[in-house]
Formats: sequence, structure tokens, C-alpha cells
Amino acid sequence: MRHEPIQVLQAASRGVPAPVARPDLLIAGASGVLGNEVLRRLLGSQRFGTLQVTVREPMQAGLRGVHALLVEGDAPAAWPAVAAQVGVILFEPPRLFHDRERALWTPLPQQLGATAAWMRRSGVVTLAVVLPHAQGRLPEALKRGLAGLDEQAVAALGFERLLIIRSASKPSAAPAAHALPRLAQWMLSVLSFMVPSSEQPVRAAKVAELVGVALELAPPGIHVGAPELVWRAAQGSARDVAAQWLAR
Repeated sequence: MRHEPIQVLQAASRGVPAPVARPDLLIAGASGVLGNEVLRRLLGSQRFGTLQVTVREPMQAGLRGVHALLVEGDAPAAWPAVAAQVGVILFEPPRLFHDRERALWTPLPQQLGATAAWMRRSGVVTLAVVLPHAQGRLPEALKRGLAGLDEQAVAALGFERLLIIRSASKPSAAPAAHALPRLAQWMLSVLSFMVPSSEQPVRAAKVAELVGVALELAPPGIHVGAPELVWRAAQGSARDVAAQWLAR
């Protein structure tokens, strides 16, 4: 088909649409099985520009597109601000037999408030926090709301979108040194069989999938995902479960 010169000139004058700017992502705690899965899923989504992970010592990131952000000390309140619009906080400790993970900085649960405040100073407006908890021990009234002063302080920081996902963690397998503590440990392990399946730990890949979908779909506001929601997302479509959760 032959094009007239005027049509060619008109098409050229329209120009090429400007690329959509992608937000920068900041992850604190990209260690352990869960941290690795979350990092890979968010990197693979190609929805973010610069992707930074906190490290305690210089290291070369092994994944293309991931940048190591060196932080000094364990006091996020003293860290200088960086540039990011989306943040993720994870609390899974590094696997000590992975040399790379020893260099990663992972917050402790009591550092939630300080880490979130640092991210807010850095420009983060959307924050996802994956909070592990002992299965079956969280009061029913707190599973779908803010639990504790730390979470309330994070909610008061002014994030446009705050996602708190409660994922049941596996009980510690460290054996007790003396007979009475071992007996108590055994009795508690028996009780774990009485925990409903909806509060049992799920695979890290499924939790990471839920985190990725929730960051994509979340409207403004505070959204708390109970352990039952994480379990439902692991049984079927995480996107469908997240859409129903975030539409409330």
C-alpha cells in the first residue's frame, strides 16, 4: 500500500510516546528463602526502575538490575536518606551457609519503626511489611488490624499505601539444653498439631507472589493481611485473593 507524502509527514510529527517512569524500589531484609523469593519476583516483574537492597558490608549484587546499598551500623535513624518510592521490609534472618547473605542487612522486629521512618524520609510512599508470627498465637482481634505500638507508629508516618502481611513462621527447631525445657518444648510441639491449617506456614514463593500482586493492586490506605489470607492465596490465585482483600 502506497502512502502519500502528507501522511508520512503527519505520522512523523506525532512523535514517539514518552516511556512511563517506573518507581524505584528499596528492600530491607532481602535474605533467607523469603527475601530471595521476594527479590526475584519483584525484579522479574520489571515494574521498577532502580532496585536497592540494604547491605552491611561492600558486596557485588549477583542479579542484574539489583544495587547494593551500604548502610553503616544498626541504627536506621542515623542513615542518610536515599531515593525510592516503594519499600519492602522483611525480617527473615540470613542463611549463614550462604556467603552472600552474610553481607546483607536484615532488620530485627524491634527495628520496624526506625526502618520504616528511614524509608519514609527517603521518599517511599508505598510500603509492604511482611511480619512473621508464631502460628496460632496472635489474638483473633489483632490478625486483621494493627498489633502493637510499633505498627501504629508506622501507620502514623504518612505512607500513601501501607501493606502489612502476617505470615505464619515455622517454630524454632533449636533443642533445649536441659530436661525441663526440653519437656516444655515437646509439649508445645504437640499443641502445634491443633493449629488450624489456615494458620500454618506456606511456601516462601507463594508469600512472595502475594507481596508482588499486592504492591501492584493496592489502593491508597492501610491494608492488613491476616495469616488466613496468606494461606488462601497459597491455595489458588494470589491475584484473585489480593484483589478481593484490597477492594474492601
